[in-house]
Order: sequence, then structure tokens, then C-alpha cells
Amino acid sequence: MPDSPVTVPADSTVSNFFRNQQLPFLLLRVFIYLLLVEAFTYELFWIVKFAGFTGRPALSPASLIMGESLRLAGVLAAAWAMSRFEHRNFGDYGLPLRGALGKYFWQGALFGLVEISAVLGALAALGYYKFGVVEIHGSKFIQWALFWAAFFLIVGLFEEFAFRGYAQYTLTRGVGFWLASLATSVTFGAVHLMNPGESWTGIAGIVLTGLFWCFTLRRTGTLWFAVGMHAAFDFGETFLYSVPDSGTIFPGHLSSATLAGPTWLSGGTAGPEASVFDFAALLLFFYVFHRLYPDIPKDSVSPPNRFFRTRSI
Repeated sequence: MPDSPVTVPADSTVSNFFRNQQLPFLLLRVFIYLLLVEAFTYELFWIVKFAGFTGRPALSPASLIMGESLRLAGVLAAAWAMSRFEHRNFGDYGLPLRGALGKYFWQGALFGLVEISAVLGALAALGYYKFGVVEIHGSKFIQWALFWAAFFLIVGLFEEFAFRGYAQYTLTRGVGFWLASLATSVTFGAVHLMNPGESWTGIAGIVLTGLFWCFTLRRTGTLWFAVGMHAAFDFGETFLYSVPDSGTIFPGHLSSATLAGPTWLSGGTAGPEASVFDFAALLLFFYVFHRLYPDIPKDSVSPPNRFFRTRSI
């Protein structure tokens, strides 16, 4: 059976605005959530500016980690507020605390490292990627490795929850899981258009990646696999292999790597996420993940996972 809103379990019969399951009310609640995200994020950045923690270069470690941390805090605060209004557990939106940095996270991290390593390995075999010489050593290596690991963990948490957390959960109740996934993944790609050096091929790759992460949410019931994969892929891209990440080359990368060749192979200025090899890897991952986590009846899964698990995909 195709996915449809009728496959989504209904809440107990209540008439208040924050529990009404009709699509207009669901869309209004997503709109309220987005307003809260903007309000909380603006307030947090204002507090930081008022306290004098500004004026650093945009790509400095302090600016990078502070900016992403404040954005993460904004989306989490907005979702927590909505959970109070809707009388739900915060973990229902895809990030249950009991799964934090657990099995799913580390499996996702392995997928992320395999993905970026396979793509760049293929490019290296064709002579289009060269690792270069190591540019940071000793304590600097440890400092940058720890910084990027922490930073991309925050990035993974922020972007996964912002696009596949509350919004995915709420839209699914109105239009079904896969239409909601298409909407959140296209939005995920569109936001990256603002990145310097990004390309339309790169955006298509981001949309496909977003759909894959929705698939992992569908099969596991949580975002922890997607968070781990997101963080590890970005860590490998930026630090380990020192290539552009969504069009940006960050400081503190490991080597003087070079990426060349036809844009459709190398990804061009967008980086390897726009490479045809990455598209192939993601399509293979759909199959591998399907085999690792076959679809099972919702009734055999405990909440909050049950909402995202269905009998058919």
C-alpha cells in the first residue's frame, strides 16, 4: 500500500488547536514553529551580541561553533515549546534522549565515512583527487580534529532536527510520510543555494541525501542515524580529505588536497557531494539500509518509534 495520511495513527479525540489533525491546522502549527525558531534564534544572537561576543572572522572556530550552537538551541527551544503546547514528549519529534550517541548514531557515522571515502577513492583512482601533503601536525592536529568533530556533531543535530524533526513529524500527519519527506528535503536543498560555490548538481545531491535520511528515520524511528552520518560525512569532507563542503573550503583542514576533472565527476566547486559517484553511493545505500532495517509492523515497535515505522514503504 502507498503511504497516505490514513496510515498515520490518530491522536485521542480532542478539539483544541494544538491537537487538531486537519491539514490547515497542521500547517498553521508548522508556521508557528518556524516563527518560534526565528524568535528564539534572533533572541539568542541578540544576547550574544549584547554580551560582546562578536567581531570575530566568520570562519574562525569561535564564530563557527557559536553560530551553529545558537541555531541548534533555537530549533530545540521552539520544538520544546511546541511539545508543551501539544502535550507530547519531546522525543516524539525524532531525537529521543535514550538514543543519544548510541548504536544508530555510530552506524550512521560509519556510513558517512564510507560514503565520502568511496567517492574520493574513486576520484583518486581516476587521478582527479590528490591528498597532497599534511599541513597540520602534533597538538594542532588534535585540536582541529576535536574541533571539527564537535562542530559537525552540532551541525548534524541542527540540520537534521531543523528539517526532519518537528516539521517532518507534523507534516506527516497531514500529507503522509513521503510527501512530507519530499517537502522537507527540497527545502533542505533550497537553503543550501545560499552557500558560495554551490551548484544545481550539488543541490540535487543534497535533496537525494535528505530523502535518504528521511528513509533512515522511517526505518529506525529516530534521527540519530542521520545525525551520525551527516556529522561524519562533513568531518571527512572538510577535515580528513580537505575538499569543499557545500561550496566552502574551511580552515584547519588536514592536507593540501586538490580536486580536478569534469564537474559531473568531481563535483566542481560544490565538492564531492555533487559528484555522480556520490549519487551512486546514495542509491546503493538505500538498498543496503533496506536490507539492514527491513520494514516491520508498527505494532511491534514501541513509541515514539512507532509513528515513523509502517508496514509498507
